[in-house]
Amino acid sequence: MQPHKQDPKTPSTSQPGLLAPDTTGMNFYRADPALTDLLKLHLPEALFRHIEPHLDRLGGLAGGTLDECARLADRHTPVLHQRDKFGRDVQTIEYHPAYREIEKAAFGEFGIHALSIRKGIMGWPDKYPVVAKHAFTFLFNQTEFGMGCPINVTDGCAKLLANFGSEALKAKYLDGLTQTDMSKLTQGGQFMTEKEGGSDVGTLTTRAVQDGDHWRLYGEKWFCSNADAKVVMLLARPEGAGPGTKGVGLFLMPRFLDDGSQNHYRIVRLKDKLGTRSMASGEIKFDGAIAYAVGKLDRGFVQMAEMVNSSRLSNGVKSTALMRRAWHDAITVAKGRVVFGQRIIDLPLARRQLMKIMLPTEQALSMSFLTADALDRAEAGSQDAAALLRILTPTLKFRATRDARKVCGDAMEVRGGIGYIEEFVTPRLLRDAHLGSIWEGTGNIVAIDALKRAVGRHGADNALAADLHARLDDSPNVPQAWRNRLRDLSDRAIAFAREVASRIDNEGDARRATSLLYHVASAVALAWEGGRIHEMRGDARRLLLSRMVVDHRVTPGDPFRLTENTVQRRMTEHLLGDRAIGMAEVGELLIAA
Repeated sequence: MQPHKQDPKTPSTSQPGLLAPDTTGMNFYRADPALTDLLKLHLPEALFRHIEPHLDRLGGLAGGTLDECARLADRHTPVLHQRDKFGRDVQTIEYHPAYREIEKAAFGEFGIHALSIRKGIMGWPDKYPVVAKHAFTFLFNQTEFGMGCPINVTDGCAKLLANFGSEALKAKYLDGLTQTDMSKLTQGGQFMTEKEGGSDVGTLTTRAVQDGDHWRLYGEKWFCSNADAKVVMLLARPEGAGPGTKGVGLFLMPRFLDDGSQNHYRIVRLKDKLGTRSMASGEIKFDGAIAYAVGKLDRGFVQMAEMVNSSRLSNGVKSTALMRRAWHDAITVAKGRVVFGQRIIDLPLARRQLMKIMLPTEQALSMSFLTADALDRAEAGSQDAAALLRILTPTLKFRATRDARKVCGDAMEVRGGIGYIEEFVTPRLLRDAHLGSIWEGTGNIVAIDALKRAVGRHGADNALAADLHARLDDSPNVPQAWRNRLRDLSDRAIAFAREVASRIDNEGDARRATSLLYHVASAVALAWEGGRIHEMRGDARRLLLSRMVVDHRVTPGDPFRLTENTVQRRMTEHLLGDRAIGMAEVGELLIAA
């Protein structure tokens, strides 16, 4: 599915004593025809034509200079300084120059943090739809996952302020949060987690005490990424408010006061993290920090939850990016290394391992853009899309982030022992991948959200059922027998999710039910895409991925039954090859035993 051309500067592995090549010099956009196909399906032609040169440039940077910067920033982590050189108690965080170069690309050249908020970025007269924004998110995070957090929380701060802030607060802070001029940019942060709470936000203890037209904050936040952000959104309990999430308010806290002095809070220490080491996460202690209420004080949790849901989509896209980078590395090794007289890609077990990397990656790519498209339609006023988004977002977040851990580990194994060495990208991918399934809710929390809330409380399963049926109806060139199979699986997966959601004692099945929703929805999406792509350029191979999902991720297998057969081998050969395959040949494989 993904053709790769070896860079002429990369040494040939036919020379003795040389290691397999890596992705150095690869253009991650040009190496990813599936991304191009999906963008053509989801975006107007004029917008696609406009962004493609920018995606091409970012794809080249991501495989080149930005990748080297990411390696250096990961190696040379941020340092917290408690005083300045004159002995004043002024806290600063020192970053490696490579980190600053990554910032310039993300916030300055491409403006990823503001693409869906500010008009005029990269010469486009309007704001970008979420699908277009996350194409840039997807490419950028293939090179640097840590910076994805500052981008995301700055975006989230701006949206919270735009949606719920007073006109005075918006006039003072919104422009800086959406700037692409680095001299005017004010990065954002969202400080949520406390020692007492974590996912149980209702137990937070940070207090807000009113002081004239502003508030003063007291307490601690335990895990604050982008710790030195200039503008922070956080939750605190106003003095006298009741318990639980209903008593929590949303506040904006500036890093610097109007007179230029630092606000009354300090960074206690920076976290020594497993991954995302380039970006500073810290513990924050408030000592009367000045803050301003955003929106209604009794709606703080609800307002923040809207942004958490948007952030979960971004989280899923970022984990997909890690998987795609892992795929790029694995296929480069497989095509570039010869063992026992054969290329790795020609060995049966290696081909099977490559498919275990490709399949979840392609599922996540399809589900990411399906979810982003739902968000675009929801923001345009579609209630059906809003309901669909409510179930797709936690489902994507749950499964894609968990798959990324396995995929990145498998890619490391393809490279072998040298893949364990930090000079190569694979260790960093694996370390970063473990954040995805924790950030914005652990797997258990998100599965419960998908089943107990999205299905059980909001009835979002009806929107998902309608969307999946509509996509199958909208795929007349896909063989009817396969559409019938997918329709039956969709109905069964949704019925099972409803059963789990309706029974108090069935919370233990929430993860399995969420995974089934994801797998079946992705199988339908892949089939729909396969039909559309065949109409565009005569290639129906994405339908083979739909069958692979059903065979290997939905249908229970007999552990004593041989799974390798002629059909599976032919599908693998087509998917690992570069040749377009027509619908007639693909259709035979879809229904073959």
